[in-house]
Amino acid sequence: MLLTIRQARQKTRTLFNRPPYAKSITDKNTLFFYLYYSTNTPPTTKPIPAYPHPFLTPLSSNALLAFQLQPKDVVLSFKEWFATRKSPTFDRIFEILRTQDDITADIALSRFNLRLSEALVLQVLNYEKNKDVLSCLKFFDWAGRQPGFHHTRSTFYAIFQILSKAKLMSLMVEFLDNYMKRRYFPKDQFYSTLVIGYAVAGKPELALQLFGRMRFQGVDLDAFAYHVLLNALAEDGFYDGFEMVLKQIKFRGFEGERTHAIFVKSLCQQMELDRAEEYLRGLLRNGGVGLSGIVVANLVDALCKNKQFTRAASLVQDFRESGLVPMEQAYGVWIKYLAQAGDLSEALEFLKGKKLADGYVPDVFRYNSLVYRLLRENRLEEVYDLLMDMKDQDIIPDDVTMNVTLCFFCKVGMADVALELYDSRAEFGLSVSSMTYNYLINTLLGDGSVDEAYIVLKNAIQQGHFPGRRTFSIIADALCREGKLDRVKELVLASLDQNCMPSNSTYNKFISALCRASRVEDAFLVHGELSRLDKVTSKTTYFDLIGGFNKSSRGDIAARLLMEMQEKGYSPDRRLYREVICCLCQMDDPEKLFYSLLEVQLSRHEPNCPVYNYFIDGAGHAGKPDLARGVYEMMKRNGITPDLHSDILMLQSYLKAGKIADAFNFFRDLSNIRSLGRKLWNTMIVGLCKANRPENAWNMFWEMRSTHLKPSMECYEELVKLLCSRRDYYKAILLVEDLMQVGRRVSSFIGNLLLLHSLQTQRVFSAWMHSRDLHNTKDQSLALGDLIKTFSGGSNLESDILQIEELIRQCFPLDVFTYNLLLRKLTISEMDLACDYFERFCNKGYEPNRWTYDILVRGFLKVGRFSEASRWMDEMLGKGYDLTEATKTFV
Repeated sequence: MLLTIRQARQKTRTLFNRPPYAKSITDKNTLFFYLYYSTNTPPTTKPIPAYPHPFLTPLSSNALLAFQLQPKDVVLSFKEWFATRKSPTFDRIFEILRTQDDITADIALSRFNLRLSEALVLQVLNYEKNKDVLSCLKFFDWAGRQPGFHHTRSTFYAIFQILSKAKLMSLMVEFLDNYMKRRYFPKDQFYSTLVIGYAVAGKPELALQLFGRMRFQGVDLDAFAYHVLLNALAEDGFYDGFEMVLKQIKFRGFEGERTHAIFVKSLCQQMELDRAEEYLRGLLRNGGVGLSGIVVANLVDALCKNKQFTRAASLVQDFRESGLVPMEQAYGVWIKYLAQAGDLSEALEFLKGKKLADGYVPDVFRYNSLVYRLLRENRLEEVYDLLMDMKDQDIIPDDVTMNVTLCFFCKVGMADVALELYDSRAEFGLSVSSMTYNYLINTLLGDGSVDEAYIVLKNAIQQGHFPGRRTFSIIADALCREGKLDRVKELVLASLDQNCMPSNSTYNKFISALCRASRVEDAFLVHGELSRLDKVTSKTTYFDLIGGFNKSSRGDIAARLLMEMQEKGYSPDRRLYREVICCLCQMDDPEKLFYSLLEVQLSRHEPNCPVYNYFIDGAGHAGKPDLARGVYEMMKRNGITPDLHSDILMLQSYLKAGKIADAFNFFRDLSNIRSLGRKLWNTMIVGLCKANRPENAWNMFWEMRSTHLKPSMECYEELVKLLCSRRDYYKAILLVEDLMQVGRRVSSFIGNLLLLHSLQTQRVFSAWMHSRDLHNTKDQSLALGDLIKTFSGGSNLESDILQIEELIRQCFPLDVFTYNLLLRKLTISEMDLACDYFERFCNKGYEPNRWTYDILVRGFLKVGRFSEASRWMDEMLGKGYDLTEATKTFV
């Protein structure tokens, strides 16, 4: 049976091959069984095969079902392992040190009745050395003040190492300076401690000066301090001082394993690898006296760094075969470089072989390195194997181990397990890494768990981990889509508190979402914060902000934002100008606000027609023709000749405001100045139609025709629509015939309009018959008359629907509205035929709209076929459409 993790999706889940005898088991339970079985199966002695490989021995269906585990079992198993790193007593000690002042902490720590010893102090310092350096220093200080205990060189060295690794050199130097002022210790211990401290702090020259001073005073270092100083000189490249101290060590008989290790390290740093190897092999020929694992590891590390892998492998093999040196550290170095070279399979084979042959167990650091690299390559089976091996070998997990375990569960799709371990992080003192936060957030988002992802992200930011702008943007977008804008606001504020900067696109999307939610004040505050940080709001976001303030009747702020966006280099369009001006005209003292904005705009640009036209257009749409005319006259006073567009906008301003007399006067004034073109005539006729002035529009139409100008199609359509709405079908027919006489085809709009009214009344057909009798009717008009007759009830549409379609096509282009009219005609007499026609209508590639479904639903309701009406209604609602009010009366 093959049970392998074939592929892990980066964001969400892994697909698992399900065994044939366990079809009823969910993928997660299969993996739980895999985890459980692997944990309780002894490791195989066979080499690790290439991925994928057979992993489990086939079991019966009953056995498989018996070993199913729930997520809580997996969580519990890993919690127990993680908890092995915790000490309740040490946790309480560090909690006191972190949360209480010095006096209170001294009293609280005294109540523990600790029997202080070098070993205990070292244990406490080691417990939190990578997390809480200041608390370690406080404990060290407290311990040194307790009766009966004196710090040793080892405890001093430990605190110096902690401060050095934390790069708190200034604090360490201050500590040493304060220590020099104290004379609580014997002179030799006092100077030795200072030498060790300055050596570890990376100041070997000061350490040498102190060494010289103490020798002058007849005091010497012990073996431990000598080697700390020697190592510092080697690492700093202070080779003259190194040789001098090395001679002192040999002279005093302190030479040993540490001496050889530091000497070889020095040779490696000076790239004297041949000399270093010869020195080591000389120790080996001398029976291994002075040899140690660290000295071999140092040389192997140097050889690998210089790409001399064959030579390093030979060295490892020779020293292993000698049996004189513990090889664990050298094995660890060799595995590290195999992994870094990308040869993970060979690294795993080497680890497995040495574990079987030599009982080699890597340290937690080496395990973590392998697991991390395997995880990056999605080799999830090997990741799991190593984690279980660590657990079986009682390796105490550190933060890296726990973080990589959470990432593993995310990669295999077990987000619930990862999330529960994350929620329990306080139980085992886990400091979550940025990588783990990213894995958790992306996995939760992939599962659609936006709320959980938000909580994790917020915690990450509060802990000082900013997961990356892309991850932040993804979760912010998801929250914006769900309308959870307060949570986005919390995330943005939390990130700013931690000096983390979301991307500009995140800010802009958030501002736009707030505007859409009518929270323009909040949007304006975020925009202000963005400006304070020297971030530029995008053009589209400015549009959203201005639109939001326009809707909330705050034209003053909208105008300010419009000017601000111009300062940022963005150009508003006519629509934006129009909306801002309309909003200003609805406020108190609109004239003052209007001209103030105009004045600013004129100061920004050279006076030209487009700027004036924006304000004429805006005033016209705001129903303020007097303001529009004021701008129009200002143009002329400033030496700007209004262009055709200015004239059209001014004329539209009068017509939209219902000032018909002023519109006629303006139109006549223009005609007295120059000959008017089609556009002004068309504007006048369309404007009169929209102002519901059919007589004026009719007269202007024929006056235009008398000048031998051809009206636009919009003129014909608007006037026909107005005449039909007034039931003046005869004039409408005359206009259609005029359209055809000038050689133009009837538009779909006009054709559909006539057919719609023909369905409603026979007066359209009567008007056409009257026109036919009085005028010389063309063939195209006759075809249109036949159509009108058909839709007026003069013939059966269902007899030959294809012929009717062809007849319509001869008169005007068909569109969805035309098909809906045909469908409506069919529903009057034959619903089954209407349904067939609906299918053919869809097969032609037309998308049914609200009215298509509404026609069918109303048709079935009218004939009492309620079940079919209900079915069509469900489909209609499923498409997001609602019934018209007329159809609702039949329900």
